[in-house]
Amino acid sequence: MSSARVDYIAPWWTYWLHSFPHINLRLQPIDNSFQPEEENYQQSLIFLGCVAAAGLGLNLLCLAIYLSCLCCCHKDEEEESKKPNSCCVTWSAVAAGLITCIAVGVGFYGNSETNDGVYQLTYSLYNANHTLGGVDSLVTGTMGGMRSGLHQHLARLDEIFATRGDYVQTLQFMQQMADNVIKQLLGLPDWDEAKVDLASVADQTASIEYYRWLTYLLLLILDLIICLLACLGLAKQSRWLLTTMMVCGVLTLVLSWTSLGADLATAVGTSDFCVSPDKYIMSQTKGIIGADILHYYLYCNQTLSNPFQQPLTIFQRSLTTMQIQIQSLLQFAVPLFPSAERDLLGIQRLLNSSEASLHQLTALLDCRGLNKDYLDAMVGVCYDGVEGVLYLCLFSLLAACSFTVMLCAIPRAWRQIASRDRDYDDIDEEDPFNPRVRRIGSQNPPHVNMHSFCSYSSSMGSQSSLHPPAPAVSNAPMSEYMNHTALFGGNPRYENVPLIGRGSPPPSYSPSMRATYLSMTEEQSRHFGNDFQA
Repeated sequence: MSSARVDYIAPWWTYWLHSFPHINLRLQPIDNSFQPEEENYQQSLIFLGCVAAAGLGLNLLCLAIYLSCLCCCHKDEEEESKKPNSCCVTWSAVAAGLITCIAVGVGFYGNSETNDGVYQLTYSLYNANHTLGGVDSLVTGTMGGMRSGLHQHLARLDEIFATRGDYVQTLQFMQQMADNVIKQLLGLPDWDEAKVDLASVADQTASIEYYRWLTYLLLLILDLIICLLACLGLAKQSRWLLTTMMVCGVLTLVLSWTSLGADLATAVGTSDFCVSPDKYIMSQTKGIIGADILHYYLYCNQTLSNPFQQPLTIFQRSLTTMQIQIQSLLQFAVPLFPSAERDLLGIQRLLNSSEASLHQLTALLDCRGLNKDYLDAMVGVCYDGVEGVLYLCLFSLLAACSFTVMLCAIPRAWRQIASRDRDYDDIDEEDPFNPRVRRIGSQNPPHVNMHSFCSYSSSMGSQSSLHPPAPAVSNAPMSEYMNHTALFGGNPRYENVPLIGRGSPPPSYSPSMRATYLSMTEEQSRHFGNDFQA
């Protein structure tokens, strides 16, 4: 084991969070040591969440006051005052968008860092669980081989060597060595309960972290989408989109402050653990693992003696003694008792496998493996984990600021859209400079008046007995003509004239109707010509 070993040193931000005031719900200061099972300590973390809830209430109150003042101010804005307000809304939207983008970037980084830290924690727990499981498996296998396999071989050899007392005494001595090995293995701590606890903690932590990571990922995407849609609503001047985004903005503001409270409580509680993790681990493992053993694994330095050194040394010496006895019996007893060779070789293989298990057990029980897993877990939680949670707190604050600015800009944009619509409604529809009239005129261009080959008399259809009156020659003076022209704007008006007298063509006509129309036209022309000559 190297003399230069990297010890765990808590980062500075954990000390900073650990120094936060710990106050219970009765506003009484309590000890800031990590004690999650105590009610006062739980209340101190809940108090931090209540502080975030108070911030949410203050934020909503300020927004309500702002909106109330905005609704109460109904001053008529001049054209010069509209331009600064529009600029203010634009810059507010730009600021909200930039802050949201920064917040989402910080949130993605913090979410990734937190996930990396928790993954390192679970990976270290699984490694430690594998180590303890390997120790338990080796101890159980060696004890089972000594109790069952070695006992059966010794029983058969006792029958074979019944006539030789010295060989029987050798077998009894080997049985004592085997019992001594079993005794030393029984003296090792039972890691089964600790192994189960580590596995359950790792599984629960991985499951909780997955849902936490997914929740924050959805929240980040939701914030970005709401911001983009709000900017789109401001650009398109869509009322329903702005209304929807305002409701979503309020909900997201509540989620941001809620996540801030949860992250702040998590960061402070984790920092309380990271400042002195050894103390809490020793208190939780009391009665399960000895204090000297736990101290050996937590600190793992050369000044500490291995608490398993004595039983492992006795184990090694017992195996060496038994192997010497077996070699002696193979050399001297097999020529006299050839049938004993099979059992002696079986015992030799069992001792060789037990020796291999001893070497593996010695390596697994060394403090360097488990201490490395412990340090990796602490680095994952207290460095990457707490740092990521702090970035998530910053994300929540930036998101709250962004949506506050957005909720302040949307009502002003709404008022501008409403005032612009009122200005359009006040313009006369007959005004040729009205933008709406221009748009309608551009969509429906004026049609040139063209003379139809159908005269007003064609509307009579097949009623050949009805003839329109011939146009009388007016002898009115020029002034009367000018008055009529000025009255009707220079164009004849037929709004109040029946369709028969307006010369409107029929909707549809057959060939017989065309012939009737032509004959009526010729007769009318002759009649009009005769009158003119007369």
